[in-house]
Amino acid sequence: MSHIAVFGAGSWGTAFATILAHGGNDVRVWGRRPELVAQINSGVNEDYLPGVDLPSGISASTDPAEVTDGAEIVILSVPSQSLRTNLADWGPLLHDDKIVVSLMKGIELGTTKRMSEVIHEVAGVPSERIAVVSGPNLAKEIVRQQPAASVVACPDLEAADTVAAVCSTSFFRPYTSTDVIGAELGGAVKNVIALAVGMASGLGFGDNTKATIITRGLAETTRLAMALGADPRTMSGLAGVGDLIATCMSPLSRNHSFGVKLGEGMSVAEVTEQTKQTAEGVKSCASILDLARAHGVDVPITEQVNRVVHEGVSPQDMVSVLLSRARKHEMD
Repeated sequence: MSHIAVFGAGSWGTAFATILAHGGNDVRVWGRRPELVAQINSGVNEDYLPGVDLPSGISASTDPAEVTDGAEIVILSVPSQSLRTNLADWGPLLHDDKIVVSLMKGIELGTTKRMSEVIHEVAGVPSERIAVVSGPNLAKEIVRQQPAASVVACPDLEAADTVAAVCSTSFFRPYTSTDVIGAELGGAVKNVIALAVGMASGLGFGDNTKATIITRGLAETTRLAMALGADPRTMSGLAGVGDLIATCMSPLSRNHSFGVKLGEGMSVAEVTEQTKQTAEGVKSCASILDLARAHGVDVPITEQVNRVVHEGVSPQDMVSVLLSRARKHEMD
């Protein structure tokens, strides 16, 4: 049995805690709100995963020091744009050779840094002790123990295998990789592509349109990942096309659902007010576009999603602009 700390009591943090508990580990979850912590200690998380009984082996606290005391692995699952602020407080707790695992899928606004880079910079954790978990992992399916797989990426393959060992269960199969850049870029950009697919669905378009956006979205994700030094093969795996398909097509995907409402005519503010949540792609589309421009990479879908989200362009106009682009060879 390993003692593992999970920072973040939202849907994915809690779902990953259930994976770890089913793997026979002692899991302590940090939550910001005392009432949510009390729920988890009673065996449920009705705020994020209603109707699900959590397995034994999970406890929660609002005290970061209590959660990390004796932990061998620390899992981080907070909104990507709040990571830097949180690490200012948590940084001293992430040393003593702990492996730090990022479940976050975003690019930081202003710095265009990946989450592993923020962890390294702010908390001083060596890169070889920072792992990333990414794949087609919808939280509400995971907690119901529906079969799924994911990638654990870390520069140190032994550390990746350590993380894979603690989250391996009868329903969750982790694979290992050393391509952190590819895993993180695949996880971040797919949220933006899912917004575009959701908008297409909200506009009433069918599967041809959605498949086109997904395929061309994969192409621009791959271009950007390769420009940053990723292995292009990662994009054809679980952290690439696997995560992309799940996020773009499932009604359980927050980004897809957010996009649908935009396509139906609601504004970003109206969708946020209705759902009380902001999809990660809404926050990250600007930083991903900045990152692509800094590396001279053409990301037309990301660019148009950013125009819808931040400039008030209509989803219908987004589609028109994409379809009117100059013809080119598919593999250019």
